Parts: sequence; structure tokens; C-alpha cells
Amino acid sequence: MVHTDMSDADDVHQNLENWNDRASVHMHGGYGDIDSFINNTEEITSVVRRDYAVLAPFLGSQGIENRRLLHLQCHIGLDTVSWYRLGARGVCGLDFSDVALAYARSIAQRAQVPVRFVQGDARHSDQALTPVEHRFDVVVTSVGTITWLPDLTEWAQSIANLLVPGGVFMIRDDHPLLFALDNSGLNVVQDYFSGTESSYDSNSSYTEGSAGKIEHTRNHNWAHDFHEITESLIHAGLTIENIGEYEVADWQSLPMLTADENDGGWRMPDQYPRIPLTFSIVAKKNQ
Repeated sequence: MVHTDMSDADDVHQNLENWNDRASVHMHGGYGDIDSFINNTEEITSVVRRDYAVLAPFLGSQGIENRRLLHLQCHIGLDTVSWYRLGARGVCGLDFSDVALAYARSIAQRAQVPVRFVQGDARHSDQALTPVEHRFDVVVTSVGTITWLPDLTEWAQSIANLLVPGGVFMIRDDHPLLFALDNSGLNVVQDYFSGTESSYDSNSSYTEGSAGKIEHTRNHNWAHDFHEITESLIHAGLTIENIGEYEVADWQSLPMLTADENDGGWRMPDQYPRIPLTFSIVAKKNQ
């Protein structure tokens, strides 16, 4: 169905309730051995390894070292801590779930990394930070993020506002094609284009063993096609540096995908057609 602006606030609130539940599920077994991640100071999540492979060519010889970094829609903070471990500094994670952020702060404290976490809507992230904090060299968001946002206009503008001149933004996320497939197979079952909302109920998350553990079951996702994503960033004053499409997913986003134990990703079996499962965009703010 096509969403209406009047319903967006209620839909986002229902998503918040759902993600509060998911945070507890993910913290208590859904994301594997978090204690091991905390104690191994060299461990980097597979998501951030793939993110950094996309981002690094646009950071110059310095790489991520000592770059001030903002991680949008950070959830329980494992990826945010990973960015610090890679060398970023002044690292801040932002999420709309206070439950997720409580877990994120606990993880960062136990891992002994000085990462800061702020509650806020990714569409208005510049409003969640004071003016003196609007100084980031890098802003990143990754994997299962923008489909939870009704619109990208304010999202893109807030990113531009938060970047210093010459700063870099990177998104790597599920490919827009998967929205039309509804994560259920290779048949197109709903509209691909922006303006489409998918509302559904599920008592599980995307992690193994989560069935029946989600109390607030209502979910709302919004389609964002490539035209909307790129135009929102360009309209906000950013310059698109690179667009990528990839055959590896970070979760089992289609039922036939098989796990790759070597890199923690999910891939299409050989007998199936090759389609993009994820995409990336790198953009820069003009000097």
C-alpha cells in the first residue's frame, strides 16, 4: 500500500516498539557470542569489514585512522565499537531505540572503548546533536537501515549538515530490488518504486531462534529506489563518488541464500540467477 504522511508517526512508533523487543533478542543470543566480541579487542564484525572495504578507497592514505565518525541506526553498537577498533576516533552511534542504546553503552563500557551513543531519529540526526558536535569526517549507515525510514529528504540533509567540508558519507544496505521481492523468493510481489509501504506482523527477528520472542509484532517498511536515494543525497549538496552492487548479503534476505563460513555473508547457490543482494553509495560534501 502507498503510505500517507499522517500515518508515518504512528508507523515509526510501532517500529520502535518492535526494535526495542529485537534489541533484547539480539543481545541475549541472537547476535552470537557477544562476550567473545567484547573480550577480543581485535574482533571486527563482518558487516564493518565489508563496509570498510567500500569506504577505504575514498579516505586517502590516512584511511579511517583518527577520523571522527558517526554511525547512524547503530542498534546495539557492535558495528560502532568495530569502527573504533579500526582506528576511528570521536565515534558516536545514533539510534531511536533507548533499549538498544542501553545495551550498546554496556557493550562499549565492557569493551573499554570511549564510544558515545545518542538517541535520535536518523531523519533528524543533526537535531539530536548540539551544534558543537556537528563535526564528523565520516558518516556511515549499513544493512537494514533506510527501509525503516518513511522518507529520505530530511535524512540526507541531516547527513550533509553533520559532515565537515570534504567529509565522506557511505551507505551499504539491502538492494532496493529485495523490497519488490519481499524477501520471500525471486517473484516480484510488490512495487519497487519509492512511495510503497509494506506493513506486516511477525513475532520473530531475522536471527536464528527468535521465533515467538517479539511481543510487538507490527512492522512497517518503505521502498526507496535508486532514484530517490541518489537524488536525496545530491539535493542535500553531496557529490556521488561511487555506486556499487554486490552478490553477498549480510543476512538471509532470501530463503535460498546459503551461508559463507569464510566471510560471514550469504550468497545465491550456483543453480540460481545472479542478482544484486546489497548496494553501496559513497558521497562527499564539497570543500
